[in-house]
Amino acid sequence: MPLSNAPLARVCLAASGVSLLALVALHAVSPELDPAWRMVSEYADGRAPVLLSVFFLAWAVSSWALAAALWVHGGSRVLRVGTVLVALSGVGEAMGGLFDIHHPLHGAAFGLGVPTLALGAVLVGASLGRQQGAWLLAVSQLPWLSIVAMAGSFAVCFSTAEAAGVELSPDAKPWDAVPDGVIAVMGWANRLLVVAYLGWATTVAGLLARGPSGVPADVPAA
Repeated sequence: MPLSNAPLARVCLAASGVSLLALVALHAVSPELDPAWRMVSEYADGRAPVLLSVFFLAWAVSSWALAAALWVHGGSRVLRVGTVLVALSGVGEAMGGLFDIHHPLHGAAFGLGVPTLALGAVLVGASLGRQQGAWLLAVSQLPWLSIVAMAGSFAVCFSTAEAAGVELSPDAKPWDAVPDGVIAVMGWANRLLVVAYLGWATTVAGLLARGPSGVPADVPAA
């Protein structure tokens, strides 16, 4: 009997839910960290750093379960490559849970976890979108668009800080609050990225969890 991808897809859905709940709980537990400009990783300095690890590790499980479900689903080489990238993103997310913002490997965790899923989502969406329609292809653009939004938020912050005369050198004292004249919304952009990533994963997992009626087997292609 062939292995079904539906149970794996349900694991993805459950893990994504745990990750989102952990993120919401972090805001409640550490209200002193302003979500408008503080990165999610900065909750390592909050009141429940273990909860941050739960957030990242559940996110990793979500990515791995989705990758496993997609691999069992099978299909074109494009889908296979996208699936591998989704699995690699899970490695970066797990590293985020094991190595906090003060660890030298935290930057590597971001580099491995964020771009890989954005590219993997485009490839998976391009492959599965042939059966599901343009809407899935459109949803699969959300991860990389959220990266652009976050990069833009940092650009706005730095440009307004420079215009306000705020020191931005590596030796500058960390902000306790956003200086006057500075537009800092990169924290919200960071959270938007998380929602876009997990939202895409749950969308695809929801289709796979329905079995053959959700996503027909992809036709292998060169």
